[in-house]
Amino acid sequence: MPDQLLPTAVTAWQALLRYVIASGVLNLIWEIAQMPLYTLWLTGSIPEISYAILHCTAGDMLIATVSVIGARVILCARNWPKDRFVSVAVITIALALTYTVFSEWWNVEVRQAWAYRDVMPRLPGIGTGLSPLLQWLVVPLLVFWIVARLPGDHRRGDQKPN
Repeated sequence: MPDQLLPTAVTAWQALLRYVIASGVLNLIWEIAQMPLYTLWLTGSIPEISYAILHCTAGDMLIATVSVIGARVILCARNWPKDRFVSVAVITIALALTYTVFSEWWNVEVRQAWAYRDVMPRLPGIGTGLSPLLQWLVVPLLVFWIVARLPGDHRRGDQKPN
């Protein structure tokens, strides 16, 4: 059954803007919280640590934006968030997780652009830090939950377009 069209329904662009803003705020909080798990926490100055947090948050916003747009393209979800809300969320998280596993491996193991402290839990075999993986499960789930509940957005489920 299709969603009711309400005068206050948000457009796909409004929902995307809400998604990016909520993602930016929550990823900034996550980046601050996980910084002690990286060697920069012990070796960097306050300006270096601050720059890394802001730089990583900007990267997170880019990952979030490209992932949600990619999910919408893959699913042909032109009417998101009205239609295909859950499917877009699942594909978005899968894309972000896939990129994160690659990026963490590339930047920690190959480029050595950053390093984990010994207190960072790591996945066996690939060595990816648990915190970045959890970030791309927890933050997008919260962001999609927020987007679905903001005033004017009446998306509650996963229906195919008419």
